[in-house]
Amino acid sequence: MAGGRFAPILSWIDDQHPRMVELVRAWASINTGSLNVFGLRRLSEQVLQTAQRLGGEVQQVPLPAYEVIDDAGQTQRYPLAEALVIRKRPAAPIQVLLAIHLDTVYGPEHPFQRVEQPSPDILHGPGVADAKGGLVVLLTALEALERSEDAERIGWELILNPDEELSSPGSAALLTQAAKRHHVGLVFEPALPDGKLVSQRKGSVNYTLVVRGRAAHAGRDPEHGRNAIHAMAKLISRLDALRQQMPEVVVNVGRIAGGGPVNVVPDLAVARLNIRAQQMQQIRAIEDRLRRWMHELNQEEGFSAELREQPSVPPKLMDEPMRALLEQVRACGQELGLSIDWRPSGGICDGNRLAAAGLPTLDTLGPCGGEIHSEQEYLLLPSLTQRVKLAAMLMMKYAAGELGPPTPSADGVDIKRSRG
Repeated sequence: MAGGRFAPILSWIDDQHPRMVELVRAWASINTGSLNVFGLRRLSEQVLQTAQRLGGEVQQVPLPAYEVIDDAGQTQRYPLAEALVIRKRPAAPIQVLLAIHLDTVYGPEHPFQRVEQPSPDILHGPGVADAKGGLVVLLTALEALERSEDAERIGWELILNPDEELSSPGSAALLTQAAKRHHVGLVFEPALPDGKLVSQRKGSVNYTLVVRGRAAHAGRDPEHGRNAIHAMAKLISRLDALRQQMPEVVVNVGRIAGGGPVNVVPDLAVARLNIRAQQMQQIRAIEDRLRRWMHELNQEEGFSAELREQPSVPPKLMDEPMRALLEQVRACGQELGLSIDWRPSGGICDGNRLAAAGLPTLDTLGPCGGEIHSEQEYLLLPSLTQRVKLAAMLMMKYAAGELGPPTPSADGVDIKRSRG
């Protein structure tokens, strides 16, 4: 029988499918845009009600405000909702960190708010795959683990953060610190549309460029003005030329703001860009060049330019611990009749941070779906039970001693020091 002695628990998971579908539907109906503190707190309350059956010590951790440069070049601070942390059996011999985010990219003003089920196997709605479906998979997998006879041998910590879609500016330190207390990390981002896991990820850094010039009448006194938009356009053109010399690096200028009436020489331009690469040295090389160009602009009369960086997200590498973890999941999948494969991705998630802290981390254990971050986002409902079984099987095998967590890399995981 598939699953061996775990078969009764796997059967129990099958029975949870209707409840899981309703939870995804209900939670995706709550708007949890990253800055919608009210909606995020409402979801946290509902998650806590569902998580009561797990036991464990609950913490609601305040996070620092999110800082961003607005279109006027000024720093704005936005409050973030609290992170939700639940921890159980911190002295057990095996420690697993589980994580997923509560927020979505769809704010209260976004037109995509309804959850619909166009067919028995598909749910369509904001965050159904990224990551309300993963949230339900995570909690149900922990329920399954707690039903196993070996559960006492494994401890776990659950982190639900409210700011992942902003690159986790408030919760990054919380995640990095938690990584040092565990042997393995499981993050429930959606699987790739074809069901594959992600093996490695690029690193990512967001930048804001602010160029200030001097306003003047565009007809009467144009020579007195210093056109900030023209200067910004030259910077972006040079950046694009550099990007073409490094095709393995992603450079995306995602937003430009500035200017006003066309009879005024604009004195401000603000641009936001994202750079992604497999190695942080590649990102820093482009950053160094950009800073040099902006320094040159600062030497021109009437101009001032500055570059502001948001917290970086390090690359996630395909090292030996990661390869061993993927092979363990593949073996669990074979026992369940699932074919598990993987490939690299240019996307980033909290798995990047956990892996960079030295924790072997799988970060696409959520259900299958697609078109995420768009109004076509969908979830494949049969994958809910499949992914719960996969995560639960891995943890139950750790608890039973049938598998051992991969040996972590040397960068910072210190289980003994962090207990107690």
